[in-house]
Amino acid sequence: MNKCLPRSLALFILLAVAAPLLSGCWDQVEIEDRALVLGLSIDKVSAEEAQQEEKVTHIRNDNLPAEMITVTAQIAVPGRVPLGPGSGGSSSDGKVSPVWVVSVRGISLDDAMNNLQQQIADPRYLVHLRIIIISEDIARGNLEELNDYLRRNPEIRRRTWLLVSEGRASDFMDVNPPLQRVPTLYILSMMEKSVSSGKFPRDYIGTFWSAHTKWGQSAYLPYVALRNKDNILIKGLAYFSGGKLVNKTEPIEIGGFMAMQGMDPGGYSTLFKTKELGIVMTKINERFTRTRSTIKNGKPHLSYQVFLEGDLDEHYGSNIPVNSSGKLREIERDFEEQIQSVLTGLVKKTQKDHSDIFGMGEMIRSHHPAYWKEHIHDKSDWENLYSSIDVDIKMSLHIRRVGLKDQ
Repeated sequence: MNKCLPRSLALFILLAVAAPLLSGCWDQVEIEDRALVLGLSIDKVSAEEAQQEEKVTHIRNDNLPAEMITVTAQIAVPGRVPLGPGSGGSSSDGKVSPVWVVSVRGISLDDAMNNLQQQIADPRYLVHLRIIIISEDIARGNLEELNDYLRRNPEIRRRTWLLVSEGRASDFMDVNPPLQRVPTLYILSMMEKSVSSGKFPRDYIGTFWSAHTKWGQSAYLPYVALRNKDNILIKGLAYFSGGKLVNKTEPIEIGGFMAMQGMDPGGYSTLFKTKELGIVMTKINERFTRTRSTIKNGKPHLSYQVFLEGDLDEHYGSNIPVNSSGKLREIERDFEEQIQSVLTGLVKKTQKDHSDIFGMGEMIRSHHPAYWKEHIHDKSDWENLYSSIDVDIKMSLHIRRVGLKDQ
């Protein structure tokens, strides 16, 4: 009897300790009972629309900001989001749509998200949020409140895409692409495949925040536009200075930016006219860049050597055949001259806008720390100095293939 007592006591203690661990998911929430937000768009609200805002988080509009925003959320409908490939496009009947689009207004993003919760039954979750699109008007304003809310929210992934739209951002929440039933997933797939094919840098929202906080680099975002209602065009880079959007690049300048950064793989084709051989099309496959920084006459000086490898895709407009290495070298020289002017123009444009999207300031900070500590005391100091530094760019193209030809 005395021997059984310690065993019983030990078993009781073991059960008491294990009981909290065996209680199961007592606070679980089924996925069908969650409002999974897949995409968000943010636009400015006109003065007339602002008067229609429901007072969910405040009593009166006295002493509140006059400007308001519209947030459009794309919420997944349980059981209707396809898990694999299927027939593209959704029916015109709203009952079979895989997403539910809801628009709300608010003083801030946090206020608008609270208003959104007031209109949906299930608790909203942002863990599957992959696309956030803001209008150009929003980007040209102060993004501090927007970035603060998103950075402090633990549900926001750092691999979420933040895009700047031409026109209203809410239009992207209503696109109906035939290749994908869910608009947000189509936009996500388009951006990811643009990165893998060398059409756009890997610029997630986490990358944007990192560049935004660096003193020696300015942030940039994808600039997108709608064509024919359902076609989405990556129209350029929207770059920032002082925390606000200041300008955009042309689509072809995305390739120039990636070339200066040495980002692989190459993916852009260039159509240009040569001096003697007519019009040609070259496709870039590989990029490599060497950079060098020095201090000359009390100012930073940077040198870029850009090496490209590509193919000759097309040749027309001339009866002169491209049948020798000398002819290929003529094409390479004309390409180098014209693209070098594009890169130089891109650098000068960003210098005029005080936006160092290339990260030249980070190179100066790492290679010349004494100069950096003496002259740079805030991010605005480098943005002002960046507009006057000297940048040399040298371009080198090597054409490896000319494609098939009929003998």
